[in-house]
This record gives sequence, structure tokens and C-alpha cells, in this order.
Amino acid sequence: MASLGSPVRTLRGLLRELRSVSSEVGHSYRNMAAYRHLMEAFRAHRVTSEKLCRAQHELHFQAVTYLCLLRSVREHLALHQEYHGKGERSLEQVAGLVGLKMPQQPGGKGWEP
Repeated sequence: MASLGSPVRTLRGLLRELRSVSSEVGHSYRNMAAYRHLMEAFRAHRVTSEKLCRAQHELHFQAVTYLCLLRSVREHLALHQEYHGKGERSLEQVAGLVGLKMPQQPGGKGWEP
């Protein structure tokens, strides 16, 4: 099984994603129900003196999975906004999207052989 990393790091990542969502809405992320639920769940499943705490590992795995989902959705929306069709584009704009430049005509615009 791959290492999940630190639960604190996972919690910080989830809170970072909540902050980005709340900044779009305009509310503080600490007032969100998702924030309260995350904090309660992480506090309830702290590492105990037990050698194997399945509930804590299960919660951590679910949290890592949810963090991956939140990041993927945010990155998908950013890519969609950048590359989504915005109507008709010029050839120079389309070439610039993929990192190319249009060749220059030797005699300037309107040059004919």
C-alpha cells in the first residue's frame, strides 16, 4: 500500500482547497459546514495509543481521495476556462495557444509572387 503521507499535511491541503472555494463565494472558509465537519472528524480520529487504528487510517484515505477530487476539479475548471472555445479566433491566436508562431511573409502583408 502506498504511503498516504501525514494527516496534518492532508488536512492543510483540504483547508487550502476550501479557502480557494470560499474566496470565489466571498465567505470565510471557517464559517462553512465543510470546515466544521473536517475539523471535527480529524479531531475525533487522532492517533491514539493503539498499535493499529483502522478508523483513523480509513478517514485519512478518504480525506486524501477527497483532496485529490477537489484539486482535480479546480484544475479542470482552470483548464476549461483557458482553452474553452470563445468563438472564432484568428490563426495567430490559435497558433499561440499551442506555442507556435505564424511564418512571416517575405514582402509583408499583401505580397504576391
